[in-house]
Amino acid sequence: MEILIRLGIAALIVAAGIALYHVSTKLRLLLLGRRAKNTASLGFELRASVPAILYFTTPDCAPCRTVQGPALEELRAQFGARLQIVQVDASQRTDLANAWGVLSVPTTFIIDAQGLPRHVNNGVMLAPRLRQQLREFAGLTDVVAENRKAKIPKKGEAFRVERG
Repeated sequence: MEILIRLGIAALIVAAGIALYHVSTKLRLLLLGRRAKNTASLGFELRASVPAILYFTTPDCAPCRTVQGPALEELRAQFGARLQIVQVDASQRTDLANAWGVLSVPTTFIIDAQGLPRHVNNGVMLAPRLRQQLREFAGLTDVVAENRKAKIPKKGEAFRVERG
């Protein structure tokens, strides 16, 4: 019986830690969003009306070079001018890393077209997940996926093959 009580207490501590993490992340994004209304306070310039990924890295970060960097390059190639990727060396710009609450690298922020930070990823995030976050938080749609959806017939419709 004592083991069940201990397991229950441990589960409560873990749940409280997870809840505290989510609340602190939402609070951090809220505070950054208030500061972002003045784009000069962001610490970097963004093109107007273009969503962005703010990417904190360091030169000696192996996951940044081997996983996160290539994922961001894939998104840059896919979205082109419709997406900004701002890379910040956290070891050189400690003031900016501190202002954004970066504790580890890689850290990426999804910033919407109005310049408001909408989501934060602490640690490596692969391209498919970043693409989903760009759709969800920044309203950036994947043109290729949209074209694929448009070609799929609705239920009851037949495929139409045109021959030339």
